[in-house]
Amino acid sequence: MQNSGIKRVFLVVLDSFGCGAAPDAAEFGDDATCSTLRSVSQSGLFPAANLTRLGLYNIDGAACGTPSAAPIGAHARLRELSRGKDTTIGHWEMAGIVRNEPLPTYPDGFPHEVTAALETAFGRKILCNKPYSGTAVIHDYGREHEETGALIVYTSADSVLQIAAHEKHVPVDTLYDYCRQARAIMQGVHGVGRIIARPFVGTYPNYERTPHRHDFSLDPTGDTVLDALSRAGRDVIGVGKISDIFGGRGLTRSLGANESNADGMAKTTALLAEDFTGLAFINLVDGDMIYGHRRDIPGYARAMQEFDDWLAGFLPAMREGDVLMITADHGCDPGAEGTDHTREYVPLLVYGKKIAPVNLGTYPTFAMLGATIADIFDAHLTTKGESFLPRVLR
Repeated sequence: MQNSGIKRVFLVVLDSFGCGAAPDAAEFGDDATCSTLRSVSQSGLFPAANLTRLGLYNIDGAACGTPSAAPIGAHARLRELSRGKDTTIGHWEMAGIVRNEPLPTYPDGFPHEVTAALETAFGRKILCNKPYSGTAVIHDYGREHEETGALIVYTSADSVLQIAAHEKHVPVDTLYDYCRQARAIMQGVHGVGRIIARPFVGTYPNYERTPHRHDFSLDPTGDTVLDALSRAGRDVIGVGKISDIFGGRGLTRSLGANESNADGMAKTTALLAEDFTGLAFINLVDGDMIYGHRRDIPGYARAMQEFDDWLAGFLPAMREGDVLMITADHGCDPGAEGTDHTREYVPLLVYGKKIAPVNLGTYPTFAMLGATIADIFDAHLTTKGESFLPRVLR
């Protein structure tokens, strides 16, 4: 849409901050009562003053918290159309790609043809080869890894192949090289969404993962809003693991992985002072990575409250032509059984001086985010989503 008056969009993904079970949750092994938002909001540690003002509890089906009498942001509930509940599929869909087929998963471990190819490429044996908790796997296999030099290779309910190694025995750059070799192998029928480097340190039994995690994603399988904006000469800035998720494609600049949510928020605040035209795409992963999978409700609540507190300074510093969008890529209900992601709706909050505070209801796909951002900057993108800009533009 030409002449929207919007110059910058800050799209913040609160990784795994779902807002209630999707209608097909049971097909993904999840209970119909799962809700990351409800678990967090009922913790007593999440007053969420700023998110509440933006309309978090006014979203359709929130079924928790106290709605604002006069929300200041547009708000909606988004359903995932793709067949998945992971970071890659969620981010790709919000960028415009809808996948009808799920990415491959390995509940029984990787088959022999995969493990043999990996061992040949690495020149090392592999350990584990089954779904495992990331913290438990280094406890259970870390000592054998140190004694033998074999790499710890494991997966989860998501479409991932993860490689854990002690930084003392396998330097981080070497581990990254192993992941690149694994990425080259895991294509086609074995094209998992992400190869993840999981370095750790310490001595048995007190091993700890380090911040040097790195994701090597499958290349996006279609056109994205990042591609569309960069073709149109707009800025596309990634904060956190955005570059990893999209294989760097479509980005004009990446600020790199975040050491923490606080680091990612500081980078985003710094962008407010810059003059750019286009999209700042931010992923804040602590809720998912540190607390969701470990089913730590108080930790998750504190992480979300830290974000809410940050909004108190960010919102008034926004410029006339700025728009803030807050959403999530999937759920990871810390109150649910197990350790895996949960198939949930995700919230959408939209704020800016150009944005009317309307209830947008429920949308059938995350792809309307990509469609809307492309519309804002008059960039061509073919996607199954529709732009909500005409409904919210003042």
